[in-house]
Amino acid sequence: MVLPRKNLINMSAKKNITDKAGNLGMPISFEQFSKDPVKGLLFIVLIAIGYLYVDGKMNYQSQITKHEEKIIVLENKVDMLSITLKRSDSALAVAVTKLEILTQINK
Repeated sequence: MVLPRKNLINMSAKKNITDKAGNLGMPISFEQFSKDPVKGLLFIVLIAIGYLYVDGKMNYQSQITKHEEKIIVLENKVDMLSITLKRSDSALAVAVTKLEILTQINK
């Protein structure tokens, strides 16, 4: 039986990636690496860059979550301080008014 060339390529690629037990193996053999080490190193670099990209994304997402929680807490503090400032401003206005009345009475 003669298999088309496309099927032979797919079978050889699958054979390189998995062994008989179904365990994942290296996608490039040592013989292939020794013949052309640049391709092997580029493969390793590609995997490393992919890992760093995914790791950076996960770290970025966790930072966003932490900062969102912190923003909520700080917004609550700002609201509380705004209310306190309005109260003290009102109390100061009352005190100034009383002082002005007292100074006018004493004249």
